[in-house]
Amino acid sequence: MTKPLRHVLGISGGKDSAALAIYLRHKHPELQLEYYFCDTGKELPETYTLISNLENYLGQKITRLEAAEESPENSFDHFVKVYGGYLPSSSARWCTKKLKLEPFEKFVGNEPVVSYVGIRGDEDREGYISRKTNIQSIFPFRRNIWSEDVVQKVLQADGLVRLRELYEELSEPAQQARVVTLAETPLSRSFTQTQKLNALLDADTRLFNKVVFQMLRDTGYPLSQAEDFSLLNNDDNLIRADIFKLLRESGVGVPAYYEKITFEVDGLQGEYARSRSGCFFCFFQQKIEWVWLYEQHPDLFQRALAYERDGYTWMEESLSDLIKPARLRQIKLDAIKKQSKAKGPSSMFLLDILDDEEEVGCASCFI
Repeated sequence: MTKPLRHVLGISGGKDSAALAIYLRHKHPELQLEYYFCDTGKELPETYTLISNLENYLGQKITRLEAAEESPENSFDHFVKVYGGYLPSSSARWCTKKLKLEPFEKFVGNEPVVSYVGIRGDEDREGYISRKTNIQSIFPFRRNIWSEDVVQKVLQADGLVRLRELYEELSEPAQQARVVTLAETPLSRSFTQTQKLNALLDADTRLFNKVVFQMLRDTGYPLSQAEDFSLLNNDDNLIRADIFKLLRESGVGVPAYYEKITFEVDGLQGEYARSRSGCFFCFFQQKIEWVWLYEQHPDLFQRALAYERDGYTWMEESLSDLIKPARLRQIKLDAIKKQSKAKGPSSMFLLDILDDEEEVGCASCFI
C-alpha cells in the first residue's frame, strides 16, 4: 500500500528558512506543510524569538526535534561527552550529523517526503541532499526548483528520447521547434549540463518543470506519487533583499542578530552583526562575530569559552587569546578595513561585510 506523501520544511532559525515558510504559506496554502526545528540547546535567544514569531504567523506549532531527547542533558552536551570532549570543527562536523541530519531523518522515517529548502536564487550551492531515497528536496526560491540529482537524471544521455517526446507533447506550437532542438541536443564539452539546464529554463521555466515532473513518473522519487504539484508553475527567483522584505512585511521580523551594531576603536567606527543562524559558538563564525558575541552576549561567550580545554578549541585561536585587549583591537581594525573596501549602497543589514560568508558552512544549520 502506498504511503501518503508528506511535505516538510525545516526551520533553522535563520532568515531564509523563515522566509520560505512565509512564502509558501502565502503562495501555496494548499500544501499541508509540517514544520520542524532541530534544537541543539545552544541556539541564540534571538533564534527562539524568531521561532515563536513564526509560529504565531503560521498559526501552527513547529515541531522541536532533539537528538538526545532521553538524555538529562541537552543534545550538544550529551554528544560532547560521547565524543570525549572533542569539539566539532569544519573538518569534523559531528554536530551537523548528530544534531541536525539524524534527528531529521528519524522524524521523516521511511515515508515519502518532499523537503522544502530555502536556498535563494542568488546563491550557488545545493544544500543537503539526503541519501535516503524517500526524501526529495525542492528549492522554491530558485528558478530551478529541482535538486542536482534530478537534473542529472533528466538530462542524461539515455533520457534524451523521453525528454524530446515530452517537449513535443507539452510545448506550444510557436515554441516547439526551439525547445525540442534544445531538448534533443546531447551534453558535450561545448554544451554542458549547466548550459543546457539554463537554456531550457530561459526558454520556458514552467514547461521545463512540467517535463521534469512527467519524467519523475517512472522513478522512485517521492513526487512520482503526486497527481499534480503546484510549484510546477513557479518561476520566481528570490534574492537576499527579497528575503528581508518578506520577513519585515509579514510582521515576523528579521532575526535581531542580523542588525548592525556600531563599535569604535582608535577613533574609527565600524559595524558588526552575525552572518548566520546556528549555535552561538559555531566554528564557522568570523573573528568579528566572536567579538560581537563577547560584547553583546557575554554570558554566552563565557559558556563557549568553558568548552575549550585540553587542547580542544573552536578554531585555531583560543577564545581566551581572542579577547585579550590588543587582539580585540586588531580584529576590530581588520573588520573596519574590510568594510571600507566593500563600501557600496547603504544597507539596513550587514550585507556589505558579510560577503559570501553565509554560503560557508552547512545548509542544514544556516538556511
